[in-house]
Amino acid sequence: QVQLVESGGGLVQAGGSLRLSCAVARNSMCLSTMGWYRQAPGRKRDLVASFTTDGSTMYGDSMKGRFTISRNNPKTTLWLQMNSLKSEDTAVYFCHAVAFDCDAPQWTFQYWGQGTQVTVSS
Repeated sequence: QVQLVESGGGLVQAGGSLRLSCAVARNSMCLSTMGWYRQAPGRKRDLVASFTTDGSTMYGDSMKGRFTISRNNPKTTLWLQMNSLKSEDTAVYFCHAVAFDCDAPQWTFQYWGQGTQVTVSS
């Protein structure tokens, strides 16, 4: 089982910045991808930013140039630096990981954190 715990959400004015953190407990699982998603009320959960299986990064279209995803080398912490925040960035932000049993890589599992609220006031 992989455990993900987000922190760093809060209330910020438009144009401001926030940095989200996700503490990752791999518990002997191997990680495939790690990333951030967000969900606004009444909307589906959308990709914010993610590390792909080869370590490259990908971003949702509206986040490019404003958000930066990063992680430490042991992959125990994932960050999301959010700059130039807009009211439309208001959402619950979720940490996400795809992992597999290192001894049985043919099976992959998805894991989600509990989410952290980000509210941007205009």
